[in-house]
Formats: sequence, C-alpha cells, structure tokens
Amino acid sequence: MKIASWNVNSLKVRIPHLTQWLSDAHPDVVALQETKLEDAKFPVDELAAAGYQAIYAGQKTYNGVAILARNDKGFRFADVLTDIPGLDDPQRRILAATVGGVRVVDLYVVNGKAVGDEKYSYKLHWLERVRDFLAEEIKRHPRLVVLGDFNIAPDDRDVYDPIAWGEDVLCSPPERAALKAMTDIGLHDSFRLFEQAGGHFSWWDYRQGAFRRNMGLRIDLILLGDALKSSARAATIDREPRRWERPSDHTPVTVELDIE
Repeated sequence: MKIASWNVNSLKVRIPHLTQWLSDAHPDVVALQETKLEDAKFPVDELAAAGYQAIYAGQKTYNGVAILARNDKGFRFADVLTDIPGLDDPQRRILAATVGGVRVVDLYVVNGKAVGDEKYSYKLHWLERVRDFLAEEIKRHPRLVVLGDFNIAPDDRDVYDPIAWGEDVLCSPPERAALKAMTDIGLHDSFRLFEQAGGHFSWWDYRQGAFRRNMGLRIDLILLGDALKSSARAATIDREPRRWERPSDHTPVTVELDIE
C-alpha cells in the first residue's frame, strides 16, 4: 500500500500536476492540503477520470484538506471525520477516514506566523487538542497513519540552515515539543525509519532560487503507528513535481507499507 501526502497550494491551479503525478506514481491513498476550494468546486470528475475517488473538507481561498483513494483497488471510505472533539475551529484543516483497513488522519497544521503572535499561541493550542484526539484514535485504530503539512521541522537535520532559522516559527522548541508529544503516543516518522542524514526537504520558498539551492525545510511528514512500523518498506520525498512549471512550494512525500 503506497500512501502519499502533498500540500498542493491550490488544487485549482495544481490539478494538472496532481493528475500527472497520480499517473506517474500510482499511489493508493493520497492526502492533500491547502486545496483552497469550496466543496462545491472540488474536481471530483477530473479525479475520477484519473482513477481516484475523494473525500474533502474545504473552504474558499484558504486551507482545505482531501483524501484520495484508487478506484481499482476497491477502497471505500468509512468513519469520516472533519472536526474533532475539543477543538472549535471553522478552518478546514483536519480530515480522517478509514480506507483499506488503515486509519488515515490528514492534517494541515496551523502555520503560526511568528513566535509570540496570537496565531502562534493558537497553533500550540491546536496541536495539543489534535494530540489528545490522536491518543484516542490510536487506541481504536492501531493501524494509524497521520500525515500532512505539519509546519514544523522536527529537528535541525530538517532545516537547510539551522543557525539562520534559529528558534523562529516552524523550528521553535515549543513547536518541536508539541510534535514530540504527538509522536510519543506511539507514532513514528516514516522517513527517519530509512534515512538519518540531513539535507532532505519537502518545502522550498519560491524566492531566492531556494529550490535550486536546496534551501528548504522538511515539514511534510507521514507518521506511522506502532502497529504499522514494521510494515514500512520505503519512504521517499519526490522532488520531481517541484521542478514543473508553476509548482506548489511543497513536493509529495510517500511511504510504502507491506500490508494487505
């Protein structure tokens, strides 16, 4: 089972990229973030033509999440959630469903803007509530995958210049502590199961030739529950879509699981 995550930074703009990548990579399940589309405008027909069904929770201009699954595998979505207990948030940032016997939780984590900003405080609150939700989810669904744009670089290996970034937003100790609290419930960073070196990134700013110079951050993660950890066979960052014309500033990340 090949599972992927991609912040597409506007599905309306990036639908040609997405359908091309689906054709090239053949993932079984894909979590999307920043679709930036109201539900009525979600490209159901285009994705069906590409061989995928979808569930989605969107809003105009901002945020938005979706989960896609291959039609030819006979997958069905079950137990869909778009809001979680204890978190009053009109922004569409969370989508959960069971598909192919795996519980998938798609997250578009709050950016936080800047350390000390009210949006930063809300980010930490949001992460705490999501952590509590996931602690319950993993009890009910041991085969849990939590993935998406986390807007947190887990450690300095995931930052092109840790000195320049210092303790700024996306790299600050409280954010990293919040991410660790999440993984401490029994979740594992799938990429780090296979690669320990730094210099591997999933996001690059559009400015300063950041992609060409590999000035990036690894903030797109796929976390696996304990029950799936031993099933992981590969985890990759596919840089190719970032080279395409008018790309998202993020690129897809994937994990391959040896499960039925």
